[in-house]
Amino acid sequence: MAMAVEVAGGGSGGGGTLSEFYQSSRRLLLKTRDGLERLERFEYTSSSSSSSVLSSGAAVSDPSEKSVDGLRKDISQIQTLCSLMERLWRSIPAKSQRDLWKRKVEQVAEEVDSLKDSLDKYNLRHQRRMEEVRERAELLGRASGDSSHVLRIFDDEAQAMQSARSSSRMLEETLATGAAILSKYSEQRDRLKRAQRKALDVLNTLGLSSSVMRLIEKRNRVDRWIKYAGMILTIIVLIFIWRWTR
Repeated sequence: MAMAVEVAGGGSGGGGTLSEFYQSSRRLLLKTRDGLERLERFEYTSSSSSSSVLSSGAAVSDPSEKSVDGLRKDISQIQTLCSLMERLWRSIPAKSQRDLWKRKVEQVAEEVDSLKDSLDKYNLRHQRRMEEVRERAELLGRASGDSSHVLRIFDDEAQAMQSARSSSRMLEETLATGAAILSKYSEQRDRLKRAQRKALDVLNTLGLSSSVMRLIEKRNRVDRWIKYAGMILTIIVLIFIWRWTR
């Protein structure tokens, strides 16, 4: 079967099958991803280890550098496994199995490249921040020679970050409140428009009723005049008949 294809020697430190190399690469991916997430959480939640080293006056030795070195070794090992797996899947005779393992190995390669890119970005940010801290510590050390100022730098940074987070939450709450107020205004405007349309409909209806009433009154007056004229004509005819019969 395809998974039983073996390779000997190489950067993995020994032989193994394609399936074994794949399982090893998946375990290393999980380990590397978990370690990178811990580093990123540490980056935004604590800087006590750096401040303690700087305040002692000794040479700066960042404890997170060991974690970064360990992650780089794991990433390098995964890349080595990908190279071995690529050699193995290409030697599989069955096309369906070969295509399946090609997709699996390419997925591992894409994930490890993404982790390497994230680790490089983290390391760049961390080195830049450490350099800024060193420069501030040197300036304060030359000005006063008191290491307590170094700790104050980190306290100020922590307070600034907390203030920024609080300001962000307040801004989000303010925007939410404003959106709710605008929504209520929009609803009130819609209600006013509906009331205005109803009022216009009522006025139009009243205007039509008044016109109809005026027509009815005119018709009633005409009917009354016709009635009076008929009565007068009847009286004249009766008088004329009475005189004619005498």
